[in-house]
Amino acid sequence: MTERALAIAARVEAFVRETVIPYEKDPRCGDHGPSDALVQEMRVKARAAGVLTPHILPDGSHLTQRETAIVLKASGLSPLGPLAVNTMAPDEGNMYLIGKIGTPELKARFLDQLVSGESRSAFFMTEPALEGGAGSDPSMMQTLCHRDGDHWVINGRKAFITGADGAKVGIVMAKSEDGACMFLVDLPDPAIRIERVLETIDSSMPGGHSVVLIDDLRVHECQMLGASGEGFKYAQVRLSPARLSHCMRWLGCATRAQEIAVDYACRREGFGKKLIDHEGVGFMLAENMIDLQQAELMIDWCAGVLDDGSLGTVESSMAKVQVSEALYRVADRCIQVMGGMGVSRDTVVEQIFREIRAFRIYDGPTEVHKWSLAKKLKRDHARAHAA
Repeated sequence: MTERALAIAARVEAFVRETVIPYEKDPRCGDHGPSDALVQEMRVKARAAGVLTPHILPDGSHLTQRETAIVLKASGLSPLGPLAVNTMAPDEGNMYLIGKIGTPELKARFLDQLVSGESRSAFFMTEPALEGGAGSDPSMMQTLCHRDGDHWVINGRKAFITGADGAKVGIVMAKSEDGACMFLVDLPDPAIRIERVLETIDSSMPGGHSVVLIDDLRVHECQMLGASGEGFKYAQVRLSPARLSHCMRWLGCATRAQEIAVDYACRREGFGKKLIDHEGVGFMLAENMIDLQQAELMIDWCAGVLDDGSLGTVESSMAKVQVSEALYRVADRCIQVMGGMGVSRDTVVEQIFREIRAFRIYDGPTEVHKWSLAKKLKRDHARAHAA
C-alpha cells in the first residue's frame, strides 16, 4: 500500500471518528436519509479538514482501486461518513463514470460540482418491477428515447432511484433504436417528476429511493454520454468499480459494529462472567474476525484486478457476493451478541444491520451474481471441451 493512501485513510478515519460519529444521533437523520442541510454542514467541516472527496486528488487524478479501498473503508466507519467526505453512492460511481466517459465540456458542467461536494446526483436505470421494467436484467429497459433535431426526447418510469429527491445532476438511461443510451441532465427538471419516495429498510442515503416519471424530457445531443447504443457498455464501466466501492464502505460499517459488539461483550456480565467468556458469544465474535478478514482480502484482490486494467465484471460479482454475505453475517452476529441493546437504536449497530441487509439486494442480488458466475462456468466448460 502506498504512503499517500495510508496517510489519506488515517486522516479520513480520524475525521469520521471524531467529527462525524457524533452526528449519528442528529434529528436531521430521517427515514429517507439525512437532510441535505446536515450533509452540507458535515462537508463544510470535511473541506476544512482536507478530507473532502479524498479519493480524487487535487490534479483530478483518481486513487487506484486498492488505494481507494482503504480510504473508503475508513469513510464507512459511520453510515454518515461517506456522505460527509463525499465518497457515497451514487455520487462516487457517477463521478467515476463521468470522469471516464464525459467530454471536457460535460465534466466542467456536471462533474466539477460533484467533486466539490456542492451537489448530489442520481442514476436513473432501474424501473418498476411489476411493470416489466429493467432491474437486475437491464435488457428489459422500457424507458425510450428518440432523436428530434438536435435533441433527444425521453419517456418512461424509473424506480428505486437513490437520491433523486434533492439531486442536482442526473444520469438517465433510455433505449434508442440503436440500444441503450446515457444522458447527463440538470435537476430538478419539470419533465422528471418524483411520484413518491419509497419506504425502505435502509436510511443512510439522502433523498431516499424514488419512483420517477419521465415525461417528454428533452435533452440536447451534447449531453449524451458517449454514443447512442453504447449505454450498457458504459454501465459496466461504472458498475464493476461501484460494486466494489459498496463493499469497501460497508466493510468499514461492519468493522464498527464489531468494535461496538466486542466492547459490549467485554463489559457486560451474565451467569457469573463476562459475555465474551461464554463460548457461544466469544465464538460469534471470532467468526466475525474471520469474515471481516476474508472480506478485506476479497476486496483487495478484486481491486488489484481492476487496477491491472481488466473490466473486472466476474471478479466484482464474486466480491459482491462474498463480501455482502459475510458482512451480513457479521452484522447479524453483532445484533445477537448485544441482545436487546442490539435491536434498539441506542447504538448504530441496528442501522448497520439494516443497511447491510439492503446491500445484499442492490447492485445485483446475490442470486443474480451466482447465476451469472454459473453461466461463465458453463461457457468455460464448453470451450475447454470444444478444444
